Amino acid sequence: MKYLIAGLGNIGPEYKNTRHNIGFQILDALAEASNISFSDKRYGFVAELKFKARTFILLKPTTYMNLSGRAVHYWMNKEKIDIKNLLVLVDDLALSFGTLRVRAKGGAGGHNGLENINQVLGRNDYARLRFGIGDDFHKGYQVDYVLGEWNKEEQKELPFKIDDCIDIIKSFGTIGVERTMNVYNKR
Repeated sequence: MKYLIAGLGNIGPEYKNTRHNIGFQILDALAEASNISFSDKRYGFVAELKFKARTFILLKPTTYMNLSGRAVHYWMNKEKIDIKNLLVLVDDLALSFGTLRVRAKGGAGGHNGLENINQVLGRNDYARLRFGIGDDFHKGYQVDYVLGEWNKEEQKELPFKIDDCIDIIKSFGTIGVERTMNVYNKR
């Protein structure tokens, strides 16, 4: 069984530790914990993880956030991965910091990366893991907040939340999205 785990973010050092790049941060932590590394491939940095007789293709798109659909579509086709085996990792302003929500499908919720994936795939019935980044910004400063770095309090909690995300990714591949939702969305 093959799975595509797409962590959304933006390439470049200026985005490295920003809230919008949580998808990249989660996949970097998973790769480091699994002793694997990413290679620069077409439309993204890609790594392959074997876990419990499953293959996880980890994708960090290099198309920038707003064109993530191009990379996701390409790697789904290249690796012949069914949409039910796609999990997209994104930041979410509507959830308080560190709140994790797994969904089997849904709208973009104002997230440009998800919007582009929905548009390119022509559907929205794929799983996503939403990582709450909160909405602690003044009106008109959303972009600055999303592209801002984690504050000190968030930085302390981040490794624990990222570990939970790694558990969710493995759960998604082993017990499926519905059971993963039942286990992790109740926390």
